[in-house]
Amino acid sequence: MRVMRAHIDLPLAVGTRLALPEAAAAHLVRVLRLREGDACVLFNGDGHDYHARIVTADKRRTVVEVTGAEAVDNESPLRVTLVQGIARGEKMDLILQKATELGVARFVPVDAERTEVRLDGPRLARRIEHWRGVVVAACEQCGRARVPALEAPLPIAVIAEAAAHARLRLTLDPQGPHMLPDLAGRMPDDGGGEIVLAIGPEGGWAPRDREHLRAAGFEGLRLGPRILRTETAGLAAIAALQALYGDLRD
Repeated sequence: MRVMRAHIDLPLAVGTRLALPEAAAAHLVRVLRLREGDACVLFNGDGHDYHARIVTADKRRTVVEVTGAEAVDNESPLRVTLVQGIARGEKMDLILQKATELGVARFVPVDAERTEVRLDGPRLARRIEHWRGVVVAACEQCGRARVPALEAPLPIAVIAEAAAHARLRLTLDPQGPHMLPDLAGRMPDDGGGEIVLAIGPEGGWAPRDREHLRAAGFEGLRLGPRILRTETAGLAAIAALQALYGDLRD
């Protein structure tokens, strides 16, 4: 049976009634066509699913009553940060959506030398808000109750800031010294630490980008004999890491 889930950025507690924000109301009532008396699940990123019942659904507002709470434990033991060279339009949306489904804990978009999309001012703010909506929608679909962090884009020159607390820093490189099995002894085995994976934009990392990555402690990782597109590379690497060392091996 399909669970009708919606994210709301509000405190939730059993026994309370609250009016849903417009976006959540539209998703549940107009898109999923729920009516008064129907059940749904709300989450706000605190690690719980909140079971609720719709008590009012009209043109003015949708009111729900929270009837129960359930802790959700489906976060990956690998805390992966994806440092992603900003890609165009639907490619970036695809990366964020699928990486959320694969368990990424944090996203850091980066503006590299060969980035084809330049964002600033109001356009940047709108794009960040759109990206957050993509991540939230992916959480609604895949059952995550914690929303991955989405940082503001960074220039590649300060990439070290994105990896300050990482135990392992990797970037895909066809000539890199490491392959995935080589990492077995360096993977976090206690649920602690962070793996930062850096993926270049559509044009790949420029030589100066690679210099910044090396200075920040990133190591090259080979992922098979073929060159992968930016929208494929990160997802393939994350899936492989999860299969070898994370929660896809269980």
